[in-house]
Amino acid sequence: MEILLIEDNPDHAELTQRALADGGTASRVRWVRDGAEALDYLGRRGRWATAPRPGLILLDRRLPTIGGDEVLRRIKADPTLRSIPVVMLTTTDRPEEVRQAYEAGVNSFVTKPVRFQDFVERVRQIQRYWVLTNQLPRVP
Repeated sequence: MEILLIEDNPDHAELTQRALADGGTASRVRWVRDGAEALDYLGRRGRWATAPRPGLILLDRRLPTIGGDEVLRRIKADPTLRSIPVVMLTTTDRPEEVRQAYEAGVNSFVTKPVRFQDFVERVRQIQRYWVLTNQLPRVP
């Protein structure tokens, strides 16, 4: 499965990619650093013209250029993208932000733990569920 990681923090991106690589599934991770690049990837524009469609999106909430909430709204408003599960993977746990994300169509909201090992385990749990357990619709 292709996983699109939308994360501006290089350290968080590296940890997430490492956890996914060690997670025991054959997932390929593509990393983009901001909201505009994410939308270009999903719209297959510019250097992303031949980008594969992701089966899962891991989306940080606080992003430069276009924030995670807006990226989420655009994904869920697009009939060709809305079936892709989006997991908001972020440092916040404020109830109003969680509510807003679900109202915008997020499939799961996960807070990044502070401790390294907890973070790695949380990412692996996400991967096990969305890649190994959950059944996703087939896309033509």
